[in-house]
Amino acid sequence: MITAVEIQKTLGQYADAKKAEAVARYFKTGKGEYGEGDVFLGINVPTVRLVAKQYHEATLDVVKELLQSEFHECRACALFLLVEMFKKAHKNDVLQKEIFDFYLSQTHRINNWDLVDASAPYIVGKYVLNRPRDILYRLLESPLLWENRIAIVATLCLIKSKDFNETFRLIERLMAKTPKIHDLMQKASGWMLREIHRNDGKNELCDFLERHAATMPRTMLRYAIEKMDARERAYYMTKRSSTSAK
Repeated sequence: MITAVEIQKTLGQYADAKKAEAVARYFKTGKGEYGEGDVFLGINVPTVRLVAKQYHEATLDVVKELLQSEFHECRACALFLLVEMFKKAHKNDVLQKEIFDFYLSQTHRINNWDLVDASAPYIVGKYVLNRPRDILYRLLESPLLWENRIAIVATLCLIKSKDFNETFRLIERLMAKTPKIHDLMQKASGWMLREIHRNDGKNELCDFLERHAATMPRTMLRYAIEKMDARERAYYMTKRSSTSAK
């Protein structure tokens, strides 16, 4: 029978202390930073995914235990397992609901941007694709940064289904919510807007930017227009700069 201890031991075989130190700096684990206190083994993502694949028959109880680990890569492995579990349950609404509810009960352990990005679209996004989306707005209003990011990044699944409106509404709500938007939320929002462009939504994105580019945070706007041509990028940045100068 697969156990969380067995999976952690397997991951430990790939640990690299020197790499762990560098990764900890990259993920801002210093005092007062968004990843404060996170601990790394120093294992690259492809290797963590391979370990998750090796233990693909792990149970939800094992995933629960693995998510409590202090090590970032163990929590990542747990989420890769959970995503696969959710995918396999596509014909079982009861099991999908159980996984979805469990995921939302563990957001305090999904506590860095890469953990959110590797899981939110494939669990939360998939779950709400053909269901009410109220949960996205509740997550956006949460005081927990990671729940805010889950709300935005989960819409990647909707975007890939050519459903853009929820993303626009959430970002409008985010911009109205606070004058100072966290850098990780600016990047997540800009990324989703860029994905709309990539998924045949350029016209819709341009309409959105005509209304909001002048007041969007700079980082969010830069991410949103990254795949546009130089002339278009300059146009939207000028709209923002001219307003900021007033």
